[in-house]
Amino acid sequence: MNKEKRIQILTRLRDNNPKPETELNFSSPFELLVAVTLSAQATDVSVNKATDKLFPVANTAQAIYDLGIDGLKQYIKTIGLYNNKAINVINACKMLIDLHGGEVPENREALEALPGVGRKTANVVLNTAFGWHYYCS
Repeated sequence: MNKEKRIQILTRLRDNNPKPETELNFSSPFELLVAVTLSAQATDVSVNKATDKLFPVANTAQAIYDLGIDGLKQYIKTIGLYNNKAINVINACKMLIDLHGGEVPENREALEALPGVGRKTANVVLNTAFGWHYYCS
């Protein structure tokens, strides 16, 4: 499919749903980043059940980092692949603390440098949390 055709399709999708929303529960860019990271190969329902318990206890990079891998696992063990996801989230939190003052960067390359964050997760965070809209990236 050529670029012109992709733009045409994505423009139609945008016009039909100009403000798409995620079904994940979140109240900050950081919470969204964690939820989307946890959602890989899992349902939004299962992620929401876990984050509804996690976020009242720890909803910042420092607070989740302070839980440690084993502490985080206790909140996300109902989600598939939770062992690897816990490691990725903790390592991402450490990078956010060390490189970005604990804040989620509004930058694709910086997001994709975080463990467990690929292009799809970066796009969801940029689009949903920061209002960026990519139509053919």
